[in-house]
Amino acid sequence: MMLLSVLQANASVMDVEANLRTIDDAAQRAAHAGAGLLLTPELFPVGYAPLRLHAELDPSTLPSVRERLANIARSHGIGLVYSLPALARAQHQETHDDAAQPPHADDAWHITATLLDATGSEVLNYAKVHLFGPEEHKAFIGAQEPPAVVDFNGIRTSMLICYDVEFPEAVRAAATRGAELLLVPTALSAGFENVPQVLIRARALESQLNVAYANHSGHEDVYSFLGGSVVAGPDGSLLAAAGESPALLFAEVGTETVKAARDEVPYLRERRPELYEEWEQRG
Repeated sequence: MMLLSVLQANASVMDVEANLRTIDDAAQRAAHAGAGLLLTPELFPVGYAPLRLHAELDPSTLPSVRERLANIARSHGIGLVYSLPALARAQHQETHDDAAQPPHADDAWHITATLLDATGSEVLNYAKVHLFGPEEHKAFIGAQEPPAVVDFNGIRTSMLICYDVEFPEAVRAAATRGAELLLVPTALSAGFENVPQVLIRARALESQLNVAYANHSGHEDVYSFLGGSVVAGPDGSLLAAAGESPALLFAEVGTETVKAARDEVPYLRERRPELYEEWEQRG
């Protein structure tokens, strides 16, 4: 078992200093409570504002931001998940129509998430596959790599980002690779309450793994965020939930509940992917 912490907070767009102070404070509180990991929201260190980030953020500053985040993890002795833009390699660029083309195709960015261990070392990276809305499509490109899985504090751990988790195929890709814990930084606007209240619990249940979902709260740039961060167990149970205000959630997650859920109802073992593929081809 591991005590997991989830940060829900309001970021300041392009105010890295203020946002890192918020993460540092949360990491200190989480570590003091005995948590082994702190999950933070999508793009939190720089704030969520896709077009402003693409226009104003100097990518040469990002390595120093990453190092400061590593120092936060190291100084408090806690694992940390953070999300930042990252320059995309040319061979991973996808074709978009003119309206969705990033402003500078040679400088295209992904939205990424990074998992650090308690020494500040990177143990897992992921780039967002499903972009949501016109601003994300203009500022970023979708990645293509499936979610990888690593052993973190004895738990097989993977990551998705925001809209990714709304696709059952993405969560199932992590589960079939052995994931027992899925970490999801998000930036979910107000008005989409069914995502954390219904869909996250359904994803946890149908793929029988723990899902932690960390959202922004309040207003950033032109966005009003829902809050509503949650942690769901592999039986679909609600392990922790936040309201609209800033919060630091805690939940115990582990492998035994995952094994029990998968033994009771063998969804993963009894899938028939070849048949589903045939159905799609027929369609």
